Amino acid sequence: MSKYWSNTIKDIEPYVPGEQPKDKTYIKLNTNENPYPPSPRVIKAIKENTNNNLRLYPDPGCDNLKEAIASYYNLDRDQVFVGNGSDEVLAFSFMAFFDRERPLLFPTITYSFYPVYCRLLNIEYRQVPLQDDFTLNVEEFYRENHGIIFPNPNAPTGIYLPLSKVEKIVAYNIDKVVIIDEAYIDFGGKSAVSLIDKYPNLLIVQTFSKSRSLAGLRIGFAMGNKKLIEGLNRVKNSINSYTLDTLAMIAAREAIKDDKYFEETRLKIIKTRDRVAKNLRKIGFKVLDSRANFIFISHQSYPACDLFNELKDKGILVRYFNQPGISNYLRVSVGTEREMDVFIKTIEEIISG
Repeated sequence: MSKYWSNTIKDIEPYVPGEQPKDKTYIKLNTNENPYPPSPRVIKAIKENTNNNLRLYPDPGCDNLKEAIASYYNLDRDQVFVGNGSDEVLAFSFMAFFDRERPLLFPTITYSFYPVYCRLLNIEYRQVPLQDDFTLNVEEFYRENHGIIFPNPNAPTGIYLPLSKVEKIVAYNIDKVVIIDEAYIDFGGKSAVSLIDKYPNLLIVQTFSKSRSLAGLRIGFAMGNKKLIEGLNRVKNSINSYTLDTLAMIAAREAIKDDKYFEETRLKIIKTRDRVAKNLRKIGFKVLDSRANFIFISHQSYPACDLFNELKDKGILVRYFNQPGISNYLRVSVGTEREMDVFIKTIEEIISG
């Protein structure tokens, strides 16, 4: 521990991303990346715009990208905010909307960046329990708070909360900001974007990393009431006005325009996910009902930690969370058909001994 660190940094436990070892070639099913490449239109646009103009600063307003997102979701441009990955958008949201003295609410089992942000920013928080089947009881959010955030579908479980129940949470907490983290919404859920004009307290955060295969370019965005977006811009322009680079904005714009390619790849992932889940259940696994690009699995007679290590030894990376309530589960990203066939064959061999 460095003597130069602040007390906040000394006490914090940072978020830990999925490991990316370099010792050999792995089938990488631990970071929820899209197994398919970006749209060909994206690659073409990046090549065409890799030129002398890169010496210039990017558009700080990201106007063209905001226009494309707004058009896609039937919103106005000033209802859209873009940032350097959804994690940055979330960080700006914590700074803009959540008070240090009153509690922020989020589930006990959820995206592990939320408590990290709270500790970093000295925001008080309370975690609401999930039910025994990992579903969310909306009434748990009918308590005193200064804001609410939860992923839908949830991470790392993949369980989706229907839009009617999302609306109940938003409506009950009309005087507080409610953030729905929809990083995985395109893999089987219905976005709450249709509620934005009805509820001024609703903010939706999405990403181009998952369903649009652009994790390497770090592009996230938020959608909501104009006053919420103005709050995010105030934070951004107090830290870094140029959050997105020129090529990232161009790539994102082309990705959201190529709806045909988007539909093809997301449907392939959904089909593969459901097939793998069915096969795993046949060999004794409990597989939660996922609407994300990953599955959450557990075996009654084979500890998750042991299974994690054996898969890694055999060249397959999955994610293991040694946390209360989920210590016997593994999160498995959906890869290509071939990768998932290898995964199923390998896990069958491990279980059969």
